[in-house]
Amino acid sequence: MSEKVYSTSELMSCVMARHLKNGEVAVMGAVSMIPMAACRMAQLTHAPNLYYITGGSGAVNPYLEPMVPSSCDDELLRSDAALALPDVILLEGHGKRLDVFFGGGLQIDKYGNCNLICIGDWEKPALRGPGTVGLPFLPRAGRVVIYTMSHNAKTLIEKVDFNSGPGFLDGPESWSTKAKDLPGKGPALVVTPLCVMDFDEETKVMRLKSLHPGVTLEQVVENTGFQLVIPDEIPVTQEPTSIELEYLRKVDSAGIVRNM
Repeated sequence: MSEKVYSTSELMSCVMARHLKNGEVAVMGAVSMIPMAACRMAQLTHAPNLYYITGGSGAVNPYLEPMVPSSCDDELLRSDAALALPDVILLEGHGKRLDVFFGGGLQIDKYGNCNLICIGDWEKPALRGPGTVGLPFLPRAGRVVIYTMSHNAKTLIEKVDFNSGPGFLDGPESWSTKAKDLPGKGPALVVTPLCVMDFDEETKVMRLKSLHPGVTLEQVVENTGFQLVIPDEIPVTQEPTSIELEYLRKVDSAGIVRNM
């Protein structure tokens, strides 16, 4: 598209949707409007046999027309099926059942570890988070897609204060020790309002994958609290196509994602 007719959050939904494959099973947490929209859009475009479970509601393949403001909303029970929350947690902990786990945190570090517990000292935190529920099971999912609406040096940091959603732990050595006992492959993608990142295969450090249209490398570096792996060539994130926007806005007719 030559003229920007989409919001950053819509772009993020499109990036996530493209990452999903037909026949996969995805799960997400409580405040997950962008992943919800991404999953439904993927079903309506290239992945009709994708299944997704919306967090605390336990809804399987909610119809999302129109979009709702939380993945715990009872409107999500307009769906193919609904699971009790303990059953959702059992699925997350089992391994080999979930292909994609969408997660995030108050803090996200260079190895893809996420913190939803607290910022600062455990006894006297500067900020207490909502808790984890299923986030400790991230390493048991096939792969993890991390997302945040806050790309800054306070969110993307060198090391999380509390690791409630394990990524590549303390790097390749610690990961290789644990990975043989885990069914998942770890974090695969990080999507923010500025860029898309993945992880270097050897160092397991977050790596810049693409810059969103209009964003500069300097902006990303200045707003990241650790040293990213930066490749020699950095493409621009593919903009939403007219078809993607058509289906996304069919799902999100109230503009919940568009106006985030």
